[in-house]
Parts: sequence; structure tokens; C-alpha cells
Amino acid sequence: MAPTLEALSMVTELEPSTKTAPQLIAPEPAHCPGPESQAAGTGSACAGCPNQSICASAASAVRVPDPDIALITARLAPIAHKLLILSGKGGVGKSTFTTLLAHAFAANPALTVGIMDTDICGPSIPKMLGVEAQKIHAPAGDWSPVWVSENLAVMSIQFMLPGRDDAVIWRGPKKNGLIKQFLKDVDWGELDFLLVDTPPGTSDEHLSVNTFLKESGVDGAILLTTPQEVALLDVRKEIDFCRKASIRVLGLVENMSGFVCPNCTYESQIFAPTTGGAIGLAKETGIPFLGSVPLDPRIGMACDYGESFLDAFPDSPACKALNNVVRRICEEVGILDGVFPPSQEEEYTTKG
Repeated sequence: MAPTLEALSMVTELEPSTKTAPQLIAPEPAHCPGPESQAAGTGSACAGCPNQSICASAASAVRVPDPDIALITARLAPIAHKLLILSGKGGVGKSTFTTLLAHAFAANPALTVGIMDTDICGPSIPKMLGVEAQKIHAPAGDWSPVWVSENLAVMSIQFMLPGRDDAVIWRGPKKNGLIKQFLKDVDWGELDFLLVDTPPGTSDEHLSVNTFLKESGVDGAILLTTPQEVALLDVRKEIDFCRKASIRVLGLVENMSGFVCPNCTYESQIFAPTTGGAIGLAKETGIPFLGSVPLDPRIGMACDYGESFLDAFPDSPACKALNNVVRRICEEVGILDGVFPPSQEEEYTTKG
């Protein structure tokens, strides 16, 4: 029987902690893991902090190993690389970029790619991939992801909703329980890449993903932003979150970086980088800059119709920019060889 939203009422809720925050005697230092985290009092940033013994005592009193972590680690062992798509800011195109990245990897038939949609309240990945009407199958108790093509799979709560417009009105513990099921009960099989699309912010879903994936190993996070300072403000918070959570930041991608006219290819700045954009933030924080992807209205159209923009417009400036970003990601992970089809690799080598 396919899992449904009604069946999800049986999802084990992770009980919220009943402990009170420890009373600190000094302000939290830079890169503090947080007085209520499992690393409280033991992280490298805790050395020399006046609160160290207080935080360590409070954390040790409630630190209980999660038995499901070992199951998740074993389940994800056949997956070669796990990449998180983060931002901190909503509306910068994380889900769109995730689908574009997945299509770029899946263009090589020798690679198998999976997407885990952890945006529980706003699951848009299935629509963008053209599989919105599909349902999840659960043979032998394991959940099977929905296959977009022979080498591209996706898992999302959207497949469990009774109707496409039904809202998911859950508190954090319920969301965390479903994310755990996506990792523990989904038969992902052998994947070359698992892309984890996340909602905006630095809260429940992000903490859950980091906690559940820490033992299985994450290659790192790709941080997405748009050029304007309003977006960069929240991305700085996401960078701080990654540092506190010990998540490697592979680099920054500037999305919607200028508008390229589909007819004349002239580029104009829609969102002005008033404080230097992603390039300036990368220099400021010492994080690699992976590249810029311009606005192209055909990307939105392709997502609305559930089609691959890369297949439809391979010669567009946005497609070429995205392929360069993908190569930079692979360079940071150390896996460039064999990722792109021979024709693309030859073209890149010739131009390089």
C-alpha cells in the first residue's frame, strides 16, 4: 500500500526536549554550537569559554544516542556523494537549482541521482520534475522513490498528499519524524549523488538533516543566494549555521545574476549587487565562489511543465553558466572525472 498523508499520522514524532536552557554566566562566543546542542561544552569553540562546564553538564544529562542513526548510516552506505542545497533565504531558487543540478548530473547515463525534498510545507520538486501526480510504492515495507527517468529519482511528501493543494500543517517534531523516514525507510539503492533540497531558514529541518546524516557523511553544502543585500543577510546566517553544525560549505552560487534576453542575449541587472553580491560575500567569508546563473524566463517555464531546461536549451547562457557551476562543485568535491558525458567534457576542455 502506498504511504499517504493519513498514514503519516503514524510517523514517530520526535518529542521536543523538556529541558530548560542552562543559565550561562557569559555571552555565547563566536561559532558557539549552542548551549542546547549535543556538542555543547565539547566543541572546539568551547575551549576556554566560561560557560563550558555549565553547557557540558547540561548536555551530558540528556545526551542519549539515537538507535536509528546506525540504520540510516547503513541505508545510505551505497550512496557515494551527499550534497545539501541551503540558503537561509526564501525565494532564491533552491528547488529550481536542485532540479537543474540533478538534470545536469543525470545527463550522464552512467550516473544515478536522487533528490530528497525536505521542504515539508512547500514541496515543489515533484512539479518541477513532471512527476507531481505519482504516488509512492512500498513493496516489502520499504518505500520506493519516484523515478523521473532511468537514473533520476525523487522522494517528497507531495506524493503522499490526497490533493495537490492540501496543506501540511505540522510542528517541528512531526517534520523531523518524516525526514528520518525519508532517510531510514526509503530504498534509495546505489546512487552517485543524493541532493537534499531544504526549506529556508536554519531550524528544524536543517538540524534534523545534519543530525541524521552526520554519521553517514556529507560532502558539503552548496549555498544559494541572489545578488541583493537583503538575500545576503540571511545567507550569512546560513554560513554561521554551517560552521556551528560543522557542515563543510562547498561554495556560494549566485542565482538570478542578471537577466539574459532569450532573443538578443543582452544581460541587464535586475537585482543590483549593492554590497558586492555573492562574489563579495565569498571574499568576505573565505568561501569558494562557484559561479553565477543568470535569469532566464525559460527556466521557469521548463519547471512549470516539468521538463529539463538543460535538454531544451543547451546553448543558452544560463545552461552554459550552470554547467560551469556544476564543474566547480565537482572540483570542490574532487570528482570531476567521469561526471560529464564525453561530448560535454571535450567541449569544456577545448574552451578551457
